Amino acid sequence: MVENRNHRPLDRRQFLGDLGTGLGGIALAHLLGARGLPAAEAETDPAAGRKPVRPVIDPRRPFAAREPHFKPRARNVLVIFCSGGCSHLDTFDYKPELIKRHGKPLPGGKLVTFQGEQGNLVRSPWEFKPRGKSGKLVSELVPHLAELADEMCFIHSMTSKTNTHGPGENFMSTGYTLDGFPSMGSWLTYALGSPNADLPAYVAIPDSRGTPQSSVNNWGPGFLPAAFQGVDFNDSKPIRNLRRPPGISGDADGATRDFLRSLNERHQRRFPGDSELAARISSYELAAKMQLSVPEVSNLDSEPAHILKMYGADDSKNKLKASFARNCILARRLLEKGVRFVQLFNGAYQTGGEGVSNWDGHKQLEKQYSKHGPVLDQPAAALLRDLKDRGLLDETLVVWCSEFGRMPTFQKGASGRDHNPYGFTTWLAGAGVKAPYSYGATDDFGHKAAEKVCSVHDFHATILHLLGLDHKRLSFLHNGLERRLTDVHGSVIREILA
Repeated sequence: MVENRNHRPLDRRQFLGDLGTGLGGIALAHLLGARGLPAAEAETDPAAGRKPVRPVIDPRRPFAAREPHFKPRARNVLVIFCSGGCSHLDTFDYKPELIKRHGKPLPGGKLVTFQGEQGNLVRSPWEFKPRGKSGKLVSELVPHLAELADEMCFIHSMTSKTNTHGPGENFMSTGYTLDGFPSMGSWLTYALGSPNADLPAYVAIPDSRGTPQSSVNNWGPGFLPAAFQGVDFNDSKPIRNLRRPPGISGDADGATRDFLRSLNERHQRRFPGDSELAARISSYELAAKMQLSVPEVSNLDSEPAHILKMYGADDSKNKLKASFARNCILARRLLEKGVRFVQLFNGAYQTGGEGVSNWDGHKQLEKQYSKHGPVLDQPAAALLRDLKDRGLLDETLVVWCSEFGRMPTFQKGASGRDHNPYGFTTWLAGAGVKAPYSYGATDDFGHKAAEKVCSVHDFHATILHLLGLDHKRLSFLHNGLERRLTDVHGSVIREILA
């Protein structure tokens, strides 16, 4: 007999059985560890769903591909972010009651406004027409995107926690209104790594007019290792300090890199346990690889004329549209090369006056949106078509969003809509989602989410799920807390899953 810690005797059969289980557990832990996953991730472990998952990161290879928690439906993500609070009521959320009650007060009392006193209800200046086989009603403001309504899964009941731009961008990008938290792209690359060793795992493409209001917070790593920060560049502003200096040949540059690699390897052998050293060497090696790969992927001269025309990149009359179109082509080329997460911004921090640089239409919405609509519409629609034509939409999840929507009323004394975090629209397309499909709804006036209310945490949980990740388990221990993208909230929106 052998006694256990509770002093209950074990017979020979029980002892051998427990021993076998223990050895099996050790073997399983070793196997999962070799795949870069903690043992708690075993689908057969009844306690797996209650234990946090912290990916095992090799500082020498922080972007080594890592296994998801379960079979994913998507491999890559493209986010199209319209900075400034794009109006759902003038794009994708048709409200006939606004037409019927145009110019009348909103029933039910005063709204909580961000800027100024509310005025009366105002219909959209743009007509909504049925689109595709589904007959989805979409605004004439975005006619090219409207043609693709059958490819989209609309969420009409999105809500946010704030009506302020900076915190709103933070919330949509990181799950928190405050600065200092990891972006969704950082969480995904931390969890999954990258299939491409020569390009960044995560690329942010700011608008040619500048960065969004929260700037680098939108693609920052927060408290995650710095390696998982998004690399920002666009067609007009390549990565800084990447080009080879004049006077240094390619052969000389290559020989220098080989020599440095040998020195780094020698140094690592001397200090095998120095993870910071390994991480620094890895980052420099990636920079060297990017020196060769990024110029190639960002050079659009090889794109045929019909592709440039399809995107609107050849539009000499609308330079903003042409610039965004080139950024859209760049996004497609990055996804083709296996970049895990691409974050494409339409609009920038407010410069040059209200409504000039982004979708913040407080004063003259029709005049301002008539400029912003064409900049977004054709290039974004072409990007979606191009991804589908090349077979990339089968493995790419496309996400369209803004930090919040707009009010059904105009501001008193103005011709624009105030900020509205209480109900607005986002849409998904591509891998893993139903299309055509519409989920949730705002009230009759488009003010508040009224059916199947969806939070940003639900939105993030669903995106992680489509990438094969359990949002309740993906975790990083920070200051003694198990931190998650979704904090302690969020549920997967299973109704929209294909």
